[in-house]
Amino acid sequence: MDEPTILLTNDDGIESAGLRALYDGLSTVGDVTAVAPAEDQSAVGRAISHEVTVHDHEMGYTVEGTPSDCVVAGLEALVTDADLVVAGCNRGANLGAYVLGRSGTVSAAVEATFFDVPAMAVSMYIPVREDAAFSDIEANGDSYDEAARATTYLADHAIDAGVFEQCDYLNVNAPVAEWGEAPMTVTRPSHLYEMDAVREGDAVTLHDRIWEHMAEGDIPDPEGTDRRAVVDGQVSVSPLTAPHTTEHHEALDALAETYEPEDGEAADDESADSEAAN
Repeated sequence: MDEPTILLTNDDGIESAGLRALYDGLSTVGDVTAVAPAEDQSAVGRAISHEVTVHDHEMGYTVEGTPSDCVVAGLEALVTDADLVVAGCNRGANLGAYVLGRSGTVSAAVEATFFDVPAMAVSMYIPVREDAAFSDIEANGDSYDEAARATTYLADHAIDAGVFEQCDYLNVNAPVAEWGEAPMTVTRPSHLYEMDAVREGDAVTLHDRIWEHMAEGDIPDPEGTDRRAVVDGQVSVSPLTAPHTTEHHEALDALAETYEPEDGEAADDESADSEAAN
């Protein structure tokens, strides 16, 4: 295809270094318009608004709303001819099956798939324990070079290569650029889950212990998973599908068949059957 039209969004806000890094990189292979939140919208999932305010920006538009708001507003009203949606680059990794529904970055990519527009969610892994704020970690524009390089490569080649004929979106996680150029590997989301909670008085602290394992390089994730790849210094690319699927379950069929409505409902059904017969 000719130079793609790319809608770029994120959840860290339009002024983030990660979004600027992708904007600069993607502009070398496509026509890029940013449609990004005015403020940080991290971990909002697919939250959606009824109405949002839009402002012009040098890279495109700012939206006073969520990442999903940006995608819907962008594809329906602002960049209606987009060939690709890219969300990122997020400050911090989005790894594992359990994270996919929480992340505003990933949710923006998922939202795009319901418009039948290919999408990528892009994040940068920062080796840090959960008790250290990401805002305290140095991550300037240069830190995102590896993520920008991988994203630009995929944006330039994935559509023509038929990648999106077999998946709906790509979840991309890259290491910090200071680690050196990283190979790209195709992965699947890890199923490891180590959330726990501790109560102290009236407060309950929720704790994701996987960040500690990652910071120490001591993770049980097997080869082929997204988390293992980034800890090993690779660019992880997971091809994923978005819509929830249903399967035939004989046990549930049996329950549905033996379900008995209340007497009133049964009477209503009999009355309806009688009227239909007449």
